[in-house]
Amino acid sequence: MRLRHAIGGALGALALIVTVPTSANAATGQFVFTYNRDGKTIEGRLHDPKARECIDLDEVAKPDSTPAHSPRNRTNSIATVYTDLECEGESFALKAHSGYGGEGLKFRSVVFNQ
Repeated sequence: MRLRHAIGGALGALALIVTVPTSANAATGQFVFTYNRDGKTIEGRLHDPKARECIDLDEVAKPDSTPAHSPRNRTNSIATVYTDLECEGESFALKAHSGYGGEGLKFRSVVFNQ
């Protein structure tokens, strides 16, 4: 009888683990941005980025690199971009699903506020 209860409890716990959505720690969707390297314009993407954590964009993290620009927020979370690394400096919020900025919006880091 105890073995049956133990197995039932273990299966119940496993069911809870499997059914808990993982999106609580991530924004769902893509964040698209543009940056320049060696005279070329390149499109960068973050897929299902972590939520509530500052993300420094590796592509523009070096001091001699130009900042990213033209963000497109296609995630389910508000994305706030920052002019400096570590989410410092001036900021601008992009609404979920359709927020965007033009070439004049320069940034090096972003946080998803889900």
